[in-house]
Parts: sequence; C-alpha cells; structure tokens
Amino acid sequence: MKLRPSAFWVCAAAVLAGGLALTEVLNNDYYFNALYVILQGMLMAVAWNILGGFTGYVNFGSAAFFAVGAYTSIFLDKYFGHVLPLPVLIAAAAAVCALIGLAVGYLSLRLKGVYFSIATLAMAIVFATLISNWRYMGGARGAYILTPDKHLWFHSYIQMLFMAMLLLTVAAVAISRSLVASRLGRGLAAIRDDEVAAECAGVPTLRLKLVSTTVMGALMGVAGAPYPFFVTFVDPSSAFSLFVAVNAIAMPMIGGTAHWLGPVIGALLVGGAQQVITVTVSSELNILFVGLMLVIFVSVAPQGIVGLAQKFWARRRAP
Repeated sequence: MKLRPSAFWVCAAAVLAGGLALTEVLNNDYYFNALYVILQGMLMAVAWNILGGFTGYVNFGSAAFFAVGAYTSIFLDKYFGHVLPLPVLIAAAAAVCALIGLAVGYLSLRLKGVYFSIATLAMAIVFATLISNWRYMGGARGAYILTPDKHLWFHSYIQMLFMAMLLLTVAAVAISRSLVASRLGRGLAAIRDDEVAAECAGVPTLRLKLVSTTVMGALMGVAGAPYPFFVTFVDPSSAFSLFVAVNAIAMPMIGGTAHWLGPVIGALLVGGAQQVITVTVSSELNILFVGLMLVIFVSVAPQGIVGLAQKFWARRRAP
C-alpha cells in the first residue's frame, strides 16, 4: 500500500484536472452537490483519523470543530459586510479551530480511553449551547448567509465550491500522508500502540498529542468553513448534528484507521452509498446504513478495508 511521493503528486494533479474537466462536462448541478458532500465527509474523515486513527484517541466531538469552522465563516462574513473572500474565511476558520484543538487537547489529553471520548463529547455540547444562545449569530433560530454572485470562471457557485473542496481535500490527504511518513507520525504510532512504553522510550507524548489535536482541529475547521455557502442556512441542530459526527468516525473506521488511504476509501464507499440511498430510497436511512456498516466492520474487519487488503497481499506473498 505504499505510494511514492512522485506518484502521489501525479495522482493528486490528475484528480484536480479531472475535477476541472467535470465542471466543463457536467451541466447538472446536482452532481456537484453530491460530490461536495462526499468530499466534505472525506476531509472530515482524514482530519478525525489524525487523532483517532494515528494517535489512538477516539474523538466524539468532531462535529464541534466542524460547526465552529462554519460559524467562524458566518461571523466574519456578517461582521465585515460580505466582502471577505472564501480563502480568507477558510484560513480564519482553520486558525480558530486549531487554537481550540490545542486548548481542548491541553485540558483533556491527560485522560485516556472512554474518559477522553466523553470529555470531547461534553466539549461539543458546551459549544452547541454557547452558539444556541448567541443572539448575534441567530441563536437557536439559525443564520442565513448570502451566496456571492461572483464565481470566477465557473458556470455556477456550486461548481466553484466543489473545486474549492476538492483542492482542500487533496491538501488534507497530502498532509495526512506526509504526517504518517514523518518522525512525528512514527511517534504518534508509538503512542497508539503503547503510550506508556513510548513515554519510557523518550517519546514526548503530550507534545505529539497536542500537535495531533491542533492539526485535527484545523482540518475540521477547514471542512466547516465553506459549509454555510453550500447550504445558505445554518442552525445549531444541523451544524452539531449526529450525522456529521457519526460520518467522521465511520468513514475512517470502515476504510482503515492505521493508513492514510483508509479515510479516503471509507469516504468514497460510505459517502457514495449515502448519495445513492438518498436518491433511490430515503435520506432518513443514511444513519442506519452507516451504523450497520460500522457494526459489521468493527465486528468482522476491525482494521477496515485497507487492513483486509494488506492481509490478502501478505497471504499472497507468503511461501
């Protein structure tokens, strides 16, 4: 499952070129809506996996970082009179969520196992309560955001959002892949396998975990920043929804958490199936589908699809 850096960047360039070609070939904006949702889930899965997969700290508060990123965009857009471009909003959301990730990590990373997971869930509830009572942002009633009229050379604004999300997702995957291959990634893997042994061996466990939560928070904020322009209306129940949190956990778990490619495969499988179910059956079955898939893979293949593939190739190569 190794991919050389040159091959990876060739694949990344091919993906971006294919996305640009789609904007010229497809005339139906529904496809770009569906692809945007899949890419958003992929970006969140990659972000979650940096802490939950590489480090072994299961985070139930991923929806909070996503929602904070979305509300950061809404606040700045409203405060500055709808003049800030989308890249500035994305960068601001990444910075805010990175700082929150650093602060939350400093307070909660001394906890382990289920206690850490409960702490992150409580953090999400706290942020949801604060935003629900923030009148400037609409409170529990939610907030509207105007979609800009300008969309560069694209035929519609959703096409531009699709390309922006595609670029952000490719960048997130590149960060994840580089992290795994680095000394930092090896330190995170040591923490995941045995944190006590890693600390005894001289690994700065707290420092590495703080880096992990910071990067995770930043990427979650990046995923949430364009969301208000995609839906044009955001309220706390949708931004902090269970569906967002479950998807961010299920996609890497199904694809495989120990490899950078796992969240990508899981997002393509789960996100694509959800879009098909939404069109052919009902959108209400999405959470049921994700739950069933998650139970099956945790029970039968806890290493995910990538783990199954690695075992298969290992058996093929064995004498």
